Amino acid sequence: MQKQRPKHLDLPKIRLPIPGIVSILHRISGAAMFLAIPFVICLFQGSLSSADQFEAYKAAVAHPLIKIMLIGLLWAFIHHACAGVRFLLLDMHKGTELHTARNTAKTVIGISLVLTVVVGGLLW
Repeated sequence: MQKQRPKHLDLPKIRLPIPGIVSILHRISGAAMFLAIPFVICLFQGSLSSADQFEAYKAAVAHPLIKIMLIGLLWAFIHHACAGVRFLLLDMHKGTELHTARNTAKTVIGISLVLTVVVGGLLW
């Protein structure tokens, strides 16, 4: 007897495992960093043009909304780096067992959040 296939997927009921979440966050963080390149280059170029421009950009970056965006970009960078190391190890067939893969995924999330809070706190 053939199984009945669902006619639609109830996406809110599908629970993604933690390694899958880390994988999706790795892609999102990479895309966020790519899309932020023009913004970061504009900030960098403007801050180097003159002392007055540097002060103007320094004042703009002091705005809380811009700071939150920059901390989000900092998280994207740190998470992307940590997850990238994890994926390199997986490519070398290290940590491919289910228990180890789940633990390394949790470690990546934990380390990226802790480092973001520490570095973001120091820079705020």
